[in-house]
Amino acid sequence: MKNGKLIISILIPVLVLFIPTELIPIHNLSIVEHRVIAIFILATLFWVLEPIPIFATSMLIITLELLMISTNSLAFLRTNPDAEGFGILIGYKAILGTLASPIIILFLGGFFLAMAATKYRLDVNLARVLLKPFGTNPRYVLMGLMIVTALFSMFMSNTATTAMMLAILAPVLALFSKDDPAKIAFLLGIPFAANIGGIGTPIGTPPNAVAMKYLTGDAYISFGSWMSFALPYALVMLVIVWVLLLFMFKPKTGHIELKIKSRFMRSPKAITVYITFAGTILLWILSDLHGLKSYVVAMIPVSVFLVSGILNAEDIKRLSWDVLWLIAGGIALGMAMEKTGLSVHLIESIPFAQFDPLLIIFMATGIAALMATFMSNTATANLVLPVMAALGANLDSLTAFGGSKMLILAVTISCSIAMSLPVSTPPNAMAYASGQIKSGQMMRSGIVIGLIALTLLYVLISILKAVDFL
Repeated sequence: MKNGKLIISILIPVLVLFIPTELIPIHNLSIVEHRVIAIFILATLFWVLEPIPIFATSMLIITLELLMISTNSLAFLRTNPDAEGFGILIGYKAILGTLASPIIILFLGGFFLAMAATKYRLDVNLARVLLKPFGTNPRYVLMGLMIVTALFSMFMSNTATTAMMLAILAPVLALFSKDDPAKIAFLLGIPFAANIGGIGTPIGTPPNAVAMKYLTGDAYISFGSWMSFALPYALVMLVIVWVLLLFMFKPKTGHIELKIKSRFMRSPKAITVYITFAGTILLWILSDLHGLKSYVVAMIPVSVFLVSGILNAEDIKRLSWDVLWLIAGGIALGMAMEKTGLSVHLIESIPFAQFDPLLIIFMATGIAALMATFMSNTATANLVLPVMAALGANLDSLTAFGGSKMLILAVTISCSIAMSLPVSTPPNAMAYASGQIKSGQMMRSGIVIGLIALTLLYVLISILKAVDFL
């Protein structure tokens, strides 16, 4: 089966390469853009069918771009680059530079913070302190778990946060009777909260990092500005999901006690972690005041933790390099579509100008949410955002709705609200792997949450437009 997927994923892009350029219905398509289409189709098939790991697909994309469309590509593929209709080759240094893009550095800083917090038990101790006020009523304990999960997911990996919170939850589930529906509410509440919490900051989830690549120039948005609209959206969604889960899975048990045995470490290194963690987040939030870009701020925890020995060589080996490579591949794919002119030509070939701007927004967010339901939300962002960025920048009718900035933000959030299936997000998969919930239970609640989240997203867009944020 896997070999069949691999053959299909390779064969179709190869066949596309042999289709005469003039037969492809895209206006002014060049030879180089034709090659980019083949790479794009290959990336789509590999990310959807997953014959190889998705991060490996990203490395394949970068390699193919270097071989086929770079200024240092194979000699026979660039024999006459000045000929009419050949197209624009991309500098090989620019393609390789995606592996050290500012977006990669931003996420790297987030990974360093998360790893140091885990190593010095800052995450568990914060969970203990933050959960204390929620008492022993299962309804409010669920709210507390979801709030803490969402809060951690804003600055830590959603997957790592879910793993930690499910570990904390394990002894709590033992307090419920076997037939108590509240167990399902608790098990679903943590991954759903992790998915929603990731929306709150630019480093909360990989799709946000992909979006930041396109939020530059006139569409630039700072760390604090992102949080100013995304955090309220996430909080409202969190309340809605909490109410919905309690409605669908009403608790029978009236009293539970959450016990987390841990204390704050007081060593000099632990205190350094606490100060650096808090300082970095404050610098990110207040970037409009001090003028440092969030990418620059991200280097502070990297340097502090390495120089002080808080994180060592063994810790570095455990970083989520696969996530960084996945993002790099998406950035490289977007760069290829943008710099060769393919994105613009795709937009010109479809009569978007005839569509109502609200219909375009509805279609774009719906497609993104649907794709992210069945495949990685990061892969979805990598595939969809390059086209959306070009669409927003080149369509005058979308200007009144914030142009490319609005469209990019809306589609990015759509990628994170798809949570109907175990395969939709890693947090969903981890909760499902517990063996205590059925895919049908996740699907029913996930579909309702997705529809509500999309509706609320359109309300958010209208509010941002009304206050002239976009």
